[in-house]
Amino acid sequence: MNRILLALLVFSSAVVTLALSPLLQAGSPGDRVQYVGGTVAELPGKSPGRIQITDPAAFLFESRGIKVRVPYSTITNLEYGQRVDRRYLEAILISPLLLLAKKHTHFLTVGYTDSAGNNQAMVFEVGKGDVRSVLVSLEARTGKKVEYQDEEARKAGKG
Repeated sequence: MNRILLALLVFSSAVVTLALSPLLQAGSPGDRVQYVGGTVAELPGKSPGRIQITDPAAFLFESRGIKVRVPYSTITNLEYGQRVDRRYLEAILISPLLLLAKKHTHFLTVGYTDSAGNNQAMVFEVGKGDVRSVLVSLEARTGKKVEYQDEEARKAGKG
């Protein structure tokens, strides 16, 4: 009987941890992102970091001691898209009903011209709760409209 109670306690702790982990990682809008890839040689792919869009003059991304500062005036395009996956791991661990749920991964591409006049791009994975505020802020700061990859992305980005 004690083993069953212990197993239930461990299982329920794991479920609570999975459910609360997004809330524990919450920060200010656009705060935590992951650099997926692009043309910035100093940044390896899948680098976690922070973006700052509160500076009135420039977009800033910081990761592992590397800072990339892009003046808003040099940003040439903004693109938003998403990838939809089924929740296989959660379905195996928690409930097969989670196969009906979809996980949306949100991507932001920032295209810009560097100081040498070369076209550059950075692709970020942005958290679900931050996508709308980041897109609206970047549109306001750059004066550029966000290009949406498809109608589903438009719905998710506009709310």
